[in-house]
Amino acid sequence: MTLRNPDQGLSEMELAMAAYLDHLIVDRGLAPLTVQSYASDLRDFFTIACEGRIKGVRDVRRDHIRMFLAMLDQRGLGTRSRARKTSCLRGFFRFMIERGEISEDPAELIESPRLPRKIPAYLESAEVEALLAAPDKSVPEGKRDAAMFELAYAAGLRASELVTLESSQVDLEMGCVTVTGKGSKERVVPIGIPASKAIMDYMNTARPVLLGAGRSPALFVTRRGGPMTRQGFWKIVKKYARHALITKNISPHTLRHSFATHLVQNSADLRSVQLMLGHADISTTEIYTHVARQRLKQIHALYHPRG
Repeated sequence: MTLRNPDQGLSEMELAMAAYLDHLIVDRGLAPLTVQSYASDLRDFFTIACEGRIKGVRDVRRDHIRMFLAMLDQRGLGTRSRARKTSCLRGFFRFMIERGEISEDPAELIESPRLPRKIPAYLESAEVEALLAAPDKSVPEGKRDAAMFELAYAAGLRASELVTLESSQVDLEMGCVTVTGKGSKERVVPIGIPASKAIMDYMNTARPVLLGAGRSPALFVTRRGGPMTRQGFWKIVKKYARHALITKNISPHTLRHSFATHLVQNSADLRSVQLMLGHADISTTEIYTHVARQRLKQIHALYHPRG
């Protein structure tokens, strides 16, 4: 997905944009729609903010970027969209620096618009218990679903991490699981006794029935013998949430949020929570401290005489 062939008489800026977009596709593997958004952002900057006064990338100054972002703000563009455009310009000019096209980065000191922190949805402990108890463990699928819920909550796994987990990655003797997360990074997470028991029961009695004569490295399999999918797990969560009379609009990720929230609420070390979640930056984990503070405010308002 290049802009155009360089032989078609592209300007210096168009050639720079084309090189950057090719870099996003070939080197970073971004999706076509994402690259199209970046292309649109760059065109907006060079056509709107620069108003024809700039002939090439070397002519761009910090004031041009600030003027562009101020113009977007005046037009009422949302904070998230402005943050994305800022990120796009930063990436573009870093790429130009790396290629030796420019010697100074005009976007280096440009601050991104501050995004409002969205408090993640989570389940209260009683709701988690109701969800964990919902599967019918007298049938193989019920034992599998119970084991999936126990493990997702015990280890704070993403849905993609849970369904791609292989049997060899679970160490029931040590009570831990080796997870392959984002960027193919591995982390080891403890899973506790209830999850270990549920997985052992599933592996010994239900998984062989579901597999039949087939074989699969996947820990969680369907009746057809294939691995569980993210979509399949999403449907399972929705089904049991109804059975457990949970009225919140939950998803598989809600169990991960609940895992982290309950740890922080019970004074777990934030660095340890970060490691278990597989967050690259602790600032991502810090959102759960906001959840804990919000919960304390609710308790104070509910029970304090002057709340």
